Amino acid sequence: MHTRPAKRCTIILDTEQMRAGVRALRKTCEHMRKVHDLTGDPAVRRHNTGFEGLARIVVGQQLSLASAEAIWGRLERAVRPMTPRKFLALSDDQLRAAGLSKGKVKTLRGISEAIIRGLDLKRLANAPEEEAHATLTALPGIGPWSADIYLLFCLGRADAFAPGDLALQITARAALGLDERPSQDELLAIAERWRPWRGVAAHLLWDYYKVADRSLLTAKNTL
Repeated sequence: MHTRPAKRCTIILDTEQMRAGVRALRKTCEHMRKVHDLTGDPAVRRHNTGFEGLARIVVGQQLSLASAEAIWGRLERAVRPMTPRKFLALSDDQLRAAGLSKGKVKTLRGISEAIIRGLDLKRLANAPEEEAHATLTALPGIGPWSADIYLLFCLGRADAFAPGDLALQITARAALGLDERPSQDELLAIAERWRPWRGVAAHLLWDYYKVADRSLLTAKNTL
């Protein structure tokens, strides 16, 4: 008699689950334990799902946090409410005046049109991670990093991870005492040790990036 493999439970991060993930990582990874000793418990950061959440991520692509927040604030004031139809109602000049690049205007118009044609981003809240990731990366201008960030910050998936994120690569090198910054594939392989709490590990590493002295992030064997 054959039995089906147990379905992996999807953990959604809240304060309790974040603490549970931290406890688990401290027990299984000495590097995460040392990072946590420096950072403390990460805060749970969640953005809205759907078009608004994805638009916020697109705005933040390849920008500093401060620049992204400034542009997002201007875009929110220009597009009220933040819906695909309201977005499409604005001209390119109005959107560029809010700070969007030509490429991001094109990306968000494409996403808006896909949603109006029937794409239901809210359905991804209950979809398996592989399916959600594939749906997102099929959208114009949405690459693996943007999809990973959506899974982490909009859907709150505890095991989502963004191996293409530069800050994660830099802090992982410092935390693990690596000679070189790991590539995306190398960091993805490293993160296997943090399952099913890779999202918690990412939060810890991002917090370490904020609190660590810049020299620590460029020196070898810092932890």
